[in-house]
Amino acid sequence: MRFVARATTAAATAAALLGATSSANANAAADNLVQPKQLIVDKSLPQRQLQQQIRAARLYDTFWSTGDEAQAREALAANFTDRTLPAGRPQGVAGPLAASKGFHGAVPDVHAEVEQMIVAGDRVVTHLHFTGHFTGTFNGVQGKGQPVDFIATDIYRIRDGKITDNWHLEDNLTFLQQLGVVAK
Repeated sequence: MRFVARATTAAATAAALLGATSSANANAAADNLVQPKQLIVDKSLPQRQLQQQIRAARLYDTFWSTGDEAQAREALAANFTDRTLPAGRPQGVAGPLAASKGFHGAVPDVHAEVEQMIVAGDRVVTHLHFTGHFTGTFNGVQGKGQPVDFIATDIYRIRDGKITDNWHLEDNLTFLQQLGVVAK
């Protein structure tokens, strides 16, 4: 496996690593999806597979900022499985939709950046950085505008351009402390 890492700006990231043309670069800028700050790819992957995997991951990662269910549904396979399903969250596509709705209810201005994305085989690993302000409600607690700033890491298995499986780990302790739900 040969990997290459580059840190470039927004739309140029995927276009540069995929050997895209200038028109593809313009399309990437126009798609309004989150761009990884650093993209590391297995250059031995077929270009189509690489493009599909990056697009699915970018769609899903953008969904966490927008809450747009259409983005999640486009990124996730119909048989999507959450391999680290939190207690009380439904399995399948319904799980992330419910989680996003609750999260956006607590932090309406949430923004997720992709610090780095690693593409290898049928997997994409994303290191996400979430920011925003707790102005909504969470578990009956009303926010007072406290800043929210925490990280998460996701491992996606992608087949035919859709995320079929996700293993994820969020810094929930930091998040809950920032909300004032758990003592520091």
